[in-house]
Amino acid sequence: MSEHVTVTDRTIVLAGATSASGLAVARALLDAGARVIATGRSVERLQPLKDAGAEVEVADATSLDDMTSLASRLGSVDGVISLVGGWRGGGGLAGQSDDDFHALLPALEAVRATSRAFDGALRASDAGRFAVVSSTAVARPLAGGANYAAVKAASEAWTRGVAQGYAKAARDSEEPLRAASVIFRAKALDPDALAPAVLALWDADAADLNDRIVDLA
Repeated sequence: MSEHVTVTDRTIVLAGATSASGLAVARALLDAGARVIATGRSVERLQPLKDAGAEVEVADATSLDDMTSLASRLGSVDGVISLVGGWRGGGGLAGQSDDDFHALLPALEAVRATSRAFDGALRASDAGRFAVVSSTAVARPLAGGANYAAVKAASEAWTRGVAQGYAKAARDSEEPLRAASVIFRAKALDPDALAPAVLALWDADAADLNDRIVDLA
């Protein structure tokens, strides 16, 4: 492991951070000495993150325009954690409504928008990290959660595409791999499990992390 890999003094973007998980991750990163930029669509819901010491940005994580604008303003960025989520389901296969499916799509849209907007910055960092939160439902989908599992599976596929892009860019430039794209999977997301897992992204080399699925116990 390279000695320079540490989260201290890194600039980390938490996209869609106005959940309990977002606050827990922000606090852990801040305690470790990172600069945290938390995004959300509500000033009121961003206030706890601001109170914790994060810089807050009213911006839609599903919007490529919003994320590109933020990336341009920030310049150097070392990590992006996409936290847009939510669950809707039940009713068996027949109960997988179009309304529920469209309500779940923002999670995938945020993964697409954030990875595209910050691609250059993360590849330019000496320890760039991109991570998404997925579900064990991807590996064992149920009929009543097929919409949810499908969206999560698509998010994972995109995130693995990001990983391949990082690896290809490193090969093409004949440089060491410094950026990593990682998937966190959980059955029921526990903020206290997610926070240390995010911190650990800067405890290992990119080559050991890229395209990795991390199961959160």
